[in-house]
Amino acid sequence: MGPQKCKVCDEAQSKYKCPNCFIPYCSLVCFKKHKEIPCGKPEPEPEEKLASALAPHVEKPIYVDEPSEALNQSQLESIASSAEILEAVRNKELQTLIYNLDSSLDAETELDKAMEKEEFRIISEKILSIISQ
Repeated sequence: MGPQKCKVCDEAQSKYKCPNCFIPYCSLVCFKKHKEIPCGKPEPEPEEKLASALAPHVEKPIYVDEPSEALNQSQLESIASSAEILEAVRNKELQTLIYNLDSSLDAETELDKAMEKEEFRIISEKILSIISQ
């Protein structure tokens, strides 16, 4: 396996790996930034769990009360390219919260439940800071 780029700054060549999640990073600065969000050892998933996660997604209509509040392509790309967001969504508990929210028939109630969890509030704040730039 050849040299990898730092998964935190996505600029320098990585020299180290996080002892918990094995993400490559290049410096102490990037390591500290990575540790702002708790990480853990990657766990192999059972095949049946993986199969259910890959089940077809049911499309739901999207309703926007105020069209000016919908995110534009640039904002969506900024969120998708954020190293902090990518790192955060590796968290299994956060994945479950997002999945439950996305698949819920009562999204507002599910959002209230998710906002009780610190990791969901943190990623929500990071997303809001990205789209408000």
